[in-house]
Amino acid sequence: MSEYVIETAKGKWELICGLEIHCQIISKSKMYSGASTEYGADPNEHVSFIDAGMPGMLPTLNMECVHQAVKTGLGLNAKINKYSAFARKNYFYADLPQGYQITQFQYPIVGEGKVSIDLEDGTTKDIGIERMHIEQDAGKSIHDLDPKKTFIDLNRAGVGLMEIVTKPDFRSPEEAGAFLKKLRSIVRYLGTCDGNMDEGSMRCDVNVSVRPYGSDELRCRCEMKNVNSVKFVMQTIENEAKRHVEVYENGGTIEQETRKFDPTTGQTELLRKKEYAHDYRYFPEPDLLPLMLSDEYIEQTKKDLVELPDAKKARFVNELGLTKYDAMVICENKETADFFEKAAQGQDAKKVANWLMGDFFAMLNKKGLSIQESPISAQNLGALVGLITKNVISGKIAKDVFEIMAETGESPEKIVEEKGLKQVTDTGAIEAIVDKVLADNPDNVAAYRGGKQGLMGWFVGQVMKQSQGKANPAVVNELLKKKL
Repeated sequence: MSEYVIETAKGKWELICGLEIHCQIISKSKMYSGASTEYGADPNEHVSFIDAGMPGMLPTLNMECVHQAVKTGLGLNAKINKYSAFARKNYFYADLPQGYQITQFQYPIVGEGKVSIDLEDGTTKDIGIERMHIEQDAGKSIHDLDPKKTFIDLNRAGVGLMEIVTKPDFRSPEEAGAFLKKLRSIVRYLGTCDGNMDEGSMRCDVNVSVRPYGSDELRCRCEMKNVNSVKFVMQTIENEAKRHVEVYENGGTIEQETRKFDPTTGQTELLRKKEYAHDYRYFPEPDLLPLMLSDEYIEQTKKDLVELPDAKKARFVNELGLTKYDAMVICENKETADFFEKAAQGQDAKKVANWLMGDFFAMLNKKGLSIQESPISAQNLGALVGLITKNVISGKIAKDVFEIMAETGESPEKIVEEKGLKQVTDTGAIEAIVDKVLADNPDNVAAYRGGKQGLMGWFVGQVMKQSQGKANPAVVNELLKKKL
């Protein structure tokens, strides 16, 4: 595993980092009300009396949100707590109309777990999950519409959130980035969160501290709130760690603070001195009973889970012969994995993977399309590989066919038939071309026989050119070697 060390003229330092990730739960209505969770509505369109904090309104727990949380907990290889309870976290903010947030404190729905991450050097590492609880989101304050006023949009108020708290197991920005990608992949596979950090449905708080290299002490940490991309999380960790080192080496001390990351400067800025749990005056939520889950319910939920990225990756390696790297890339996204599996049905899976990760991904990038919008279907990509495997077309002709497929969406069989692109495997026809090339180039024939073996590639190229790329390359090589 590649080591991340901050080294200065005064010494070596080690990074300690933990993450708190808020994932917006996929459900049609909010955590404690029937208001819609649809994204993109006009401000304050999806607000019930409960979300607006009107007096006398009683919350009702959305059991679909509970189900999604249990699925996510199982996907994190975590303990599902049969008993969990709700609490009020009290604080004042303009976009929190109730003056408190209904969350879980002492008794979360999900306990300890672990997630395995893949690192760039080919190693894997287990990251510990401390807990996961469910809670309601706050609204949104909009500061940039008026120089003197802040506007409040409560569409997001009351939307269900899962807060996933990791152990302080990250020792490099790369590990944190790999974890976020893996978590996003897991929740998307499960259908419990869409993982869109740019829309705010997955947000990350980053906790950073440093210590002298080789030490086992845990020093004071700072928390960076609401970082909204994998890239920014990695930048936040690196820059904040360097700030800590600089403070310590100049004789200063780090205080527990809440800070924010500014992408334009790449630096973190102080928001406020850190609150502690007692500042929130947590107390049990009087309007919601504790949540009791049966063994049967948990077991049935486990049985209904889809195949998750790690299991799918292992199957693609063991059963379909993919490399670990290919399987990791393909399985990161469920839509890509499903597309690949359809394309590979009855075909050479490794060749399909090569086409998918090469020409196919390049085509999507060039056209700015998602895999769901691809003009080439999974079946047609598989059929193209099948034509190469059966020697109906050469690899070179296949690239031309692929270009036409990308423009027309037609099947490779139809294109090959209509354009007369079938590979020539008739030895007699190829031999006639070989004989003509040799007869037309006596000097090169003499040079080859005189020891210039590198000319073989030139002869192959000439034969392929005269056959318009249709001659079977294996037959061409065999005949040339025989005749030369």
